[in-house]
Amino acid sequence: MTTKSLSAGPAGRRTLAFAVHIFTASGAVCGLLALMAAVEGHWALMFAWLGLALFVDGIDGTMARRAKVGEVLPRWSGDTLDLVVDYLTYCLVPAFAVASGGLMPFWLAVAASATILLTSALYFADTSMKTDDLYFQGFPAVWNVVVFYFFLVPLNPFVIAGIIALLAVGTFLPIKFVHPFRVVRLRLVTLALLALWAVLAVVAVVEDMRPDLWVTIGLCACAVYFTLFGVIPSRKRAAAPRP
Repeated sequence: MTTKSLSAGPAGRRTLAFAVHIFTASGAVCGLLALMAAVEGHWALMFAWLGLALFVDGIDGTMARRAKVGEVLPRWSGDTLDLVVDYLTYCLVPAFAVASGGLMPFWLAVAASATILLTSALYFADTSMKTDDLYFQGFPAVWNVVVFYFFLVPLNPFVIAGIIALLAVGTFLPIKFVHPFRVVRLRLVTLALLALWAVLAVVAVVEDMRPDLWVTIGLCACAVYFTLFGVIPSRKRAAAPRP
């Protein structure tokens, strides 16, 4: 292959690849707007911005792979960018909501928020956070989703603190959690339930986190599925070796 052919159309490929990076980085802007809403106590609006950031995070990986961003722009690490944005939107903003949302006494809220931030930072630095079959290993620090349920379902403050403590410990345990887009097993079912969850979550946000009971039940049922999916073994087993 000649040098001329290698350089044919590189500007367009670089522009497209950098546009994908900008799209990923836009999640940080959503995080800022979510934090501003949280400061004002507008929790539904906060979750709306966090939901938009979650949508960006859900599709930017596919866009990056199709645009071959890692090959075209090796100077910028898409993985690092993704982790920076995720820490803001998955962890920092939800931790602030726990600290200031009146969910528990102030001293307990600060301790719970600190737990979220510390364990999440360590999890994001874990080079083994993904298994060979593309599950998350350990609780994947999706505190944006967890805190969403804290505002959706009234719970005792100490129950909330206990859930945070349990998930924080789960961050370091060899427990599988499904990646909705990457895990092959029951992918269609998982994606269908993810779509259902997204629709119900939008309804809850529009209803200012006080939706009808059926919406809350549907959201909780989806949560049970995604929580238990990784710990329930597959029916497929490897064939026994021949004697």
